[in-house]
Amino acid sequence: MLKLVEQRSGIGELLREGHVVCQVTYRIDRYQGVMDDSGLPIPGLHRIEGSVELDAVDLGRAGLTLRLENGQIFKVALAGREGRILSEGHGPGVCLCC
Repeated sequence: MLKLVEQRSGIGELLREGHVVCQVTYRIDRYQGVMDDSGLPIPGLHRIEGSVELDAVDLGRAGLTLRLENGQIFKVALAGREGRILSEGHGPGVCLCC
């Protein structure tokens, strides 16, 4: 089961290969996997959903990183031209916290 554990919104940056591509307004919902019986978190099981406002910029779908106002960084994939983002899992290939 996934449980909503954090919601953030603000102004951040989309990066490709460490270079800022554009500034975006974002909304992020972070879900954590938890065990049904105990409610304890399942390490490595999470999902990030949200959206960014792109102002009609076509950035492609892969190879993007979103840097939030608080400095958190997530690799994201755009799911359509309307700016929906999705990230699942854990580790150096998805989040940059470890």
